[in-house]
Amino acid sequence: MDLHTAGHRRGVVCAPHSAAAEAGRAVLADGGNALEAMVAMAASIAVVYPHMNGIGGDGFWMVREPSGRLRALMAAGRAGANARPELYREYEAIPPRGALAALTVPGAISGWMLALEAAKAQGGTLPLDVLLGHAIRQAAEGTPVSRSLANLTAAVADELKFVPGFAPTFLVDGKAPTVGHNLRQPALAATLEQLAHAGLADFYRGDVGREVAADLDRVGAPVTRGDLERSRATIADPLTITIGAGTLYNTPPPTQGLAALMILALFDRLGVKEAESFDHVHGLIEAAKRALRVRDSAISDPDRMQQPPERFLTGTFLTEQAAAIDRHKAGPFSPPRGAGDTIWMGAADASGLVVSYIQSLYWEFGSGVVLPSTGVLMQNRGVSFSLNRHALNALEPGRLPPHTLSPALAVLSDGRVIAYGTMGGDAQPQIQAALFTRHVLYRVPLDQALDRPRWFIGRTWGSAHGSVMLEGRFDGHLIDRLVSAGHEVDVTSAPYAANMGHAGAVVLYPNGTLEAAHDPRADGGATGI
Repeated sequence: MDLHTAGHRRGVVCAPHSAAAEAGRAVLADGGNALEAMVAMAASIAVVYPHMNGIGGDGFWMVREPSGRLRALMAAGRAGANARPELYREYEAIPPRGALAALTVPGAISGWMLALEAAKAQGGTLPLDVLLGHAIRQAAEGTPVSRSLANLTAAVADELKFVPGFAPTFLVDGKAPTVGHNLRQPALAATLEQLAHAGLADFYRGDVGREVAADLDRVGAPVTRGDLERSRATIADPLTITIGAGTLYNTPPPTQGLAALMILALFDRLGVKEAESFDHVHGLIEAAKRALRVRDSAISDPDRMQQPPERFLTGTFLTEQAAAIDRHKAGPFSPPRGAGDTIWMGAADASGLVVSYIQSLYWEFGSGVVLPSTGVLMQNRGVSFSLNRHALNALEPGRLPPHTLSPALAVLSDGRVIAYGTMGGDAQPQIQAALFTRHVLYRVPLDQALDRPRWFIGRTWGSAHGSVMLEGRFDGHLIDRLVSAGHEVDVTSAPYAANMGHAGAVVLYPNGTLEAAHDPRADGGATGI
């Protein structure tokens, strides 16, 4: 599958795995709209890219309707009723793997439900068995193990092989599978088939929900049947900011959408004229430091926020923050929280429906717990909570954990609508900013903007980086200037580093044509009709 496609009239999709992108294209070809295509892709990617996401995780949608209205669909699971600090009294922090890490309700499928309600309002008519059909077949018949899946399984096999359900599902004779090995997930296939016929609500309030709850109880996880039955996705107004290039949108708390918007708004105030210059890279790094600090001091369960997120998007606050950026020297920085492996996918259709979607388990393979009756791999998003009862995000039953997920969308001054995003923990808003500035501000073609070398500072893939991580293709003079300015710099040996994100974008042009592109660092691509 190609990494870039343009000139389409009916619809486009992009995804980090070619099989998921093909599932979306097939739905478009069957007359489905962009939301229906995205549900098909979300189910498929949960099967073929299980190290990055799954139906045991969460999801967030940014949807631009043909009318021009934008809505955020928030499908985050809350901490289980038994997820009390005393359950973890023997631990200094919530363990990142195993049953005690599986402490939040999987929210992703509740988001699919809201998305399909919205799809029907836009004329969608395709039944669930069609939308889930690709994923059901992929799970039942098997799918070739991708390079990314093989590498990540090998990296965590020793850590996860004794976690309930992991080894029989993802290892072969106790070892990581090789690239091309046919991975079958029969229990997951049966679950998806049941959902296709009984309806998605069955995951929470039907037979599937009963089996999920029973298995969670058996392994000792703190999520209960009642937690599943109460789970609902919600619709929210996006956070938004207007800059010279147009109006930017991202998801509100508990996500880090605020940080993504802040980086671009701060950078816009710096007035940098040249792409790939010291001012470009340094400016975005310094903007990210300030945005991440705000995120970590403010973002929480929206019902517990001490200050409204809009306060940090006011002109006064942003102008003060931008003025405090030293244009020549690196400011101080301590690695904040946040790991994260996830997927971002985009879709758009001829009606003007544009979708930016992100689905995640948090760390690679999440908690590692695979529930035997349903094949559901449970997320570990709850490790974002703190066992310190005075912390901003203290563990408490029913609370939403902070999220690194943040699907982006922008309505540009020239009439284009662009949905874009990536995986990558703290790197997510920084990769988004690099892609947006290159393509939108500096007019680099979309495929080239995705290909160009990246950087990030902070935490991703479970590792903290107080230094600036740079891909090895950067110009040596630029690296020298960053070092001279006081940045601690680490250059990767790989020209395309997996921890620099799997980014993508879809674009709707004013004349109705559509474009899509995805990252050479992933196993996917872009396609359309």
